[in-house]
Amino acid sequence: MAIESKFIDLHRSNGAVLADYSGWLLAQHFGNPPAEYHAVRSAVGLLDRSNRALLALTGADRLSFLQGLISNDLRPLTSGQGLYGAFLTQQGKVLGDCRVLCTNDSFILDIWEPIKQKLLDHLNRYLVADEVEIDDFTDRHATFSLQGPHSEALLETFVAKDRHPQNPLSHSTVFIAGVEIRIVRYSDTGEHGFDLTVPITEVENIARRFTEAGLTDSARWVGEDARELLRIEAGIPLYGVDVTEDNLILETGLNHAVSFNKGCYLGQEVVERIRSRGHVNKNLSGLVIEGEKTAAAGSRILSADKEIGRVTSSVYSPALRSPIALGYIHRDFQSPGTRLVVRHDPEVMNATVTQLPFREPSANAGVS
Repeated sequence: MAIESKFIDLHRSNGAVLADYSGWLLAQHFGNPPAEYHAVRSAVGLLDRSNRALLALTGADRLSFLQGLISNDLRPLTSGQGLYGAFLTQQGKVLGDCRVLCTNDSFILDIWEPIKQKLLDHLNRYLVADEVEIDDFTDRHATFSLQGPHSEALLETFVAKDRHPQNPLSHSTVFIAGVEIRIVRYSDTGEHGFDLTVPITEVENIARRFTEAGLTDSARWVGEDARELLRIEAGIPLYGVDVTEDNLILETGLNHAVSFNKGCYLGQEVVERIRSRGHVNKNLSGLVIEGEKTAAAGSRILSADKEIGRVTSSVYSPALRSPIALGYIHRDFQSPGTRLVVRHDPEVMNATVTQLPFREPSANAGVS
């Protein structure tokens, strides 16, 4: 049985159509996916992030322990800063991606909840004599996101602007209506964005304040249908869909999750070998598809009847007024403008390789 969204009562009261997403019952839409999409592109939307898990690592050895397991370099971080990283296998394959937030006495890992147990098992496997404690506080908090060009203005009605985090994955702790909330500057839509993590007992109270602010810029609830459009237009891969344990980290376009100067960590030898060689054999790339139909996940990407890749996700883009897709394409066919064919029998669609993102992000959007 699917785990219900932490905002399930609000979703039902707002007429949401609910659906199962990787074991989570979330809002597919609130009756008008195009309007939800345009709310984020032109004003501000409120997105449910119930399917994020939160782990706090404390103890004297927390830095050295995580530094040996994660692909990015944690050493420069100070309290209030954050970065994006990934956990790899010894073969350099992606076990899972994560956001790492640094506080005075902990590192907070923000991860996709369906892979939480896998990553907890991974952490515990290497936690031998280290002075580190792991606190899973997922069930005690809930996260929602403000996304859109007016998100900062809406946030400012509750929190003074000088308390807003300014850089991607920077964060601050504030109080709204007496409730302690962590705000993280984060966008996966190509627009300005903030994630807000709230005590579970205050979820409905705080979310309603942003949707009922009495302003034209009050946030509109946005479902998963619109969120998928926004994500793919922004060219952001999703773990479990566009990135799996079958992928090398340097195939995925997530190079900003990797430090090439930090020294040893699990999977580092493979990453360094690929870098010294100069390339991987395939990369996650963008395709603009002719016609009106989207491509099914797993559709073959062909050049002169030779398979040179596979589609991972596809939507009809309102911004481009055309179907678009993410997929892995062999390195010899990745140049923007390259003409290819997408086939999912009996469908055959012409497509053109394009540079990611499909739609340029807003200035200073904080896309991570």
